Amino acid sequence: MLDKSIPFAGIYMRRGPGTPIQDCSLPDGFRFSFYQDGDETSWARIETSVLEFDSEFAAILLFNEKFMPHRDELYRRCFFVESEGGRKVATATAWWSLIQGQRRAWVEWVAVMPDYQGLGLGKAVIARVTKILTELEGDVPLYLHTQTWSHKAIGIYRACGYELLSEKALYRNKRDNYKKAMRILKRIERGKNNRT
Repeated sequence: MLDKSIPFAGIYMRRGPGTPIQDCSLPDGFRFSFYQDGDETSWARIETSVLEFDSEFAAILLFNEKFMPHRDELYRRCFFVESEGGRKVATATAWWSLIQGQRRAWVEWVAVMPDYQGLGLGKAVIARVTKILTELEGDVPLYLHTQTWSHKAIGIYRACGYELLSEKALYRNKRDNYKKAMRILKRIERGKNNRT
C-alpha cells in the first residue's frame, strides 16, 4: 500500500540488459494467470486497494484508456496472482512505450493487495514481469516508474536488478525529481536504521 505519510516524488528505475532474472516462485496456494476479458474489474479492485486510485471506476477508466486500444496484447502482457480460491490479489503488466522514437519496455502497474503483502508475492511478480518483458521485447533495458510513497516496493525492485535512474537519463529536457526522491528515500533509510 502507498505510504502517503511521506513526501511524494516520482522516480524511474532501469534494469540493464544481461542482468540475470531471479527465479522467484509463488508461495504455496497461489498461481499466475493471464488477463481474460472482464479482468479489468479485478485489476481496478487491486490497484484501488493499494491507494493508486480513489475509486475502482477511476481505475477502470485508466485501464480502458491505456490498455484497451491494444486489447490483444493484454492476453500475454497483463497477469495476476490468484489465491487458492481463485481471487485475484496481485497484478503487473509487461508493457511498452515510444520515447523519442524508440520503443522502450516498461513494467507497469505492479500491485499486491494489502492483506497479501509480506508473503513474497511482490518479488515473484517482479521476477515474472521481468521474464515476460525479456521474452517479448528481447534482452533490452527495462524501465519502471515508481514513487517515494512506494519505498517498500523500491527495495524489491532493487533486489530484482532494477536501479534508480535520473529522469534526465530517460527523457531530454524534463524536470528531474531524482534528487528530491533520493533525499526522501535516504531519510526513510536513516529512520529505519535509527529504529534498529
